[in-house]
Amino acid sequence: MNDTLTPKRPTVITVICILGFIGAALSIPVIFSNVAQAIGSWYPPYLGASAVAGLICMLGLWKMKKWSVFAYTALVIANQVILFTMGLWTPFALLIPAVVIVIGFTHLSKMT
Repeated sequence: MNDTLTPKRPTVITVICILGFIGAALSIPVIFSNVAQAIGSWYPPYLGASAVAGLICMLGLWKMKKWSVFAYTALVIANQVILFTMGLWTPFALLIPAVVIVIGFTHLSKMT
C-alpha cells in the first residue's frame, strides 16, 4: 500500500472531495445549457475549464497535496472576480468556497 506516502485524509476533507466530485459531474449539463450560452459565447468554455480545474483541485485534495489548497484558492478568487465583473457576485457565492479554503488551510500541515 501507499500509506507512508499519502497522509491519512481527515473525514471533513473526504466529504468536501466527494461533494466536489459530485458538483463537477453536475456542472456538465449546465455547460451545454441555453442558460450558459445566454450569458455569453465565452461562458460555456469558461465554465467547462473551471469545472475541470475544480476537479483537479479536488483530486489533489483527496491525495492530501498542499498545492491543491493553493490552486483551489486561486480558482475561487478568479471565479469571484468573474462573478463580480458580470454583476452576479453575492456574499453567498463566496460562503461555501471560503469554508473549503479555511478547512484546507487548517489541514495544510498534514499534507505533502
